[in-house]
Amino acid sequence: MKLLLDFLPVIIFFIVYKSTDDIILATAILIPATLLQMLYTWIKTHKIEIIQLVTLALVVILGGATIIFQDKTFIQWKPTVVTWLFAGAFLGSQFIGDKTIIQRLMQNTIQMPAHAWKSLNYAWVVFYVILGAVNLYVAYTMSEEIWVNFKLFGMMGLTFIFILMQGFYISRHIEADNSEKNTEN
Repeated sequence: MKLLLDFLPVIIFFIVYKSTDDIILATAILIPATLLQMLYTWIKTHKIEIIQLVTLALVVILGGATIIFQDKTFIQWKPTVVTWLFAGAFLGSQFIGDKTIIQRLMQNTIQMPAHAWKSLNYAWVVFYVILGAVNLYVAYTMSEEIWVNFKLFGMMGLTFIFILMQGFYISRHIEADNSEKNTEN
């Protein structure tokens, strides 16, 4: 349910675009849809994650610029800015604190050596940098319609594939005492 809620504004953007071929109108609908998503999340959980706030700010700022200037370039940059901010946060976590972001997110379910966590974290940095660059490539070299399709399906598909590859990496590095603990119980 959370995954659907997270993607709902993008899905609404996609539906409006596909039914009107108007990226400015789709962007104008995206902004309140994202605001409503945040309001719903706040009402249900009484908390908003930092990444949700960053995304909301970028949707409002870059979406607003798209509408004001009637220029799709601003909204096309949003996925790149978000992924590059992720890359920066993941990279920064290598040097701030004793655990990387990916380790903090997954350590309750998976135990791996420190070097494996760092490598996995760097992999996410590289993935986010490349994903942002690919978004720009698609935005600047392909049609608007292809970019809209890529924004929803391409970015989600690439992320899914990367997560699957991450699963193979993790399975090779899970610490042995994890499996020993499970066999003792």
